Amino acid sequence: MLAGVTSAGGQAGRLLQIVVCAASPAAEVGRLVGLAQAEGWIVQVVATPSALDFIDVAELERRTGRPVKSRYRRPSEAKPPRADAIVVAPATYNTVNKFAQGIADTYALGLLAEAPGLGIPVVVLPFVNSALAGRRAFARSVEELRAEGVLVLFGPGEFEPHVPSSGDDRIDAFPWERALHALPGGAEH
Repeated sequence: MLAGVTSAGGQAGRLLQIVVCAASPAAEVGRLVGLAQAEGWIVQVVATPSALDFIDVAELERRTGRPVKSRYRRPSEAKPPRADAIVVAPATYNTVNKFAQGIADTYALGLLAEAPGLGIPVVVLPFVNSALAGRRAFARSVEELRAEGVLVLFGPGEFEPHVPSSGDDRIDAFPWERALHALPGGAEH
C-alpha cells in the first residue's frame, strides 16, 4: 500500500492506474473504474491523447475524485504517487507495439515504459482486429512484453481479435473484469 494515496473520500489504499487507449470500448472504461473501486482500489485514469475523444473526462474525474491525466506534469506541479498496479484497457495495436519497444512519447507510454523496471504489475487487455493481430510486429510485441513479466491477456481463453470493422459490435462483451481479476491479489490469483 502506498502511504499518502487517498481516495476522494479520504481513505488510504492501493492505487490502480487505468491506461485507456483510443479504441471502441474506451467509452465504457467507467465500468472498469467501478469494478476496481468495488474491490478497494483508488483509481487514477490515464488517457492517451487520442483516447480523450473517446471518454467522458468529467464523469471519470467525478467518479474517481482525481483528474484524468494525459500529459506529463509541468516542473511546478507536484509529482503524482506511483501506482501499485496498472491496467491498460482497451490497449490498441499502437500502444502495445510502442510499449514493447520502450517508446515513451506520451505520458501514458512513459508510465508503461518505466513500470516493468520498477516492479509494478501491468496487465494489458488488447482490443485489436484480426488483421492487426496477425501482424508479426504485434506477435513480437506481445512476446516481448510477456518476457518482461507484463501480463498480456491475448489469445485463446483471453481476448481474441475481432474481424476488421466489427469492433463496435464487441464493445458490450469487452472483458473489463478479466483485466482486474488478473492483477496480483485479484479474483483469479
